[in-house]
Amino acid sequence: MNQNTIKEILKFRDDRDWKQFHNSKDLAISLSLEASELLENFQWKSSEDAIEQNLENIKDELADVLIYSILLADQMNLDIEEVVKNKLEKNQKKYPVEKSFGSNKKYNEL
Repeated sequence: MNQNTIKEILKFRDDRDWKQFHNSKDLAISLSLEASELLENFQWKSSEDAIEQNLENIKDELADVLIYSILLADQMNLDIEEVVKNKLEKNQKKYPVEKSFGSNKKYNEL
């Protein structure tokens, strides 16, 4: 996601004076609730059926998850790019290509 989009998200919040309601706990809860709403699109359906029947809602709920992630990172003064890069580095160590290629096993099972 580019910086302009992130700025638009923060501006949307600030234009409405909603930052006053944002704290780490409530943003994390909201993120989890939105992720649950995303999951609801897939409940009791195959992935293919869920996407075919609910694509627009899936897009909306995924956007909500991403927006709340950005708001949480901003509230905690975290650099999103740095956080993601650090996690990718950890995952590269946990899941080296030579052990994890083509495998769905968790890192402690490789």
